[in-house]
Amino acid sequence: MTSGVTYPHIVKENGDPARLEKHARIRVAQIVMDYLAYGWSVDEMCRQHAYLTPAEAHAAMAYYFDHQEEIDGEIHAEVDDLAQTRARAGVSPILLKLRAKGLL
Repeated sequence: MTSGVTYPHIVKENGDPARLEKHARIRVAQIVMDYLAYGWSVDEMCRQHAYLTPAEAHAAMAYYFDHQEEIDGEIHAEVDDLAQTRARAGVSPILLKLRAKGLL
């Protein structure tokens, strides 16, 4: 009989992204992005995000290392979506005015 690994503090239901149990709006991928972008340790993550406990941060990182392809895919999809949104948005009218006035 096989049993799945459970991660304390982490919830993953119905194909949704993995999230913190007590903070349902915080995805594991968001915590991992701090690790990847800034090189933050768990202690630093907890200093920067007062709601985050060391146990939650460690659980998120454990989930990431066990499901790296899944979380990396989620991050890449988010970055791609952001790039597409920026491309559709074009240049801000405020930015155009600042450039026209020589302020940028």
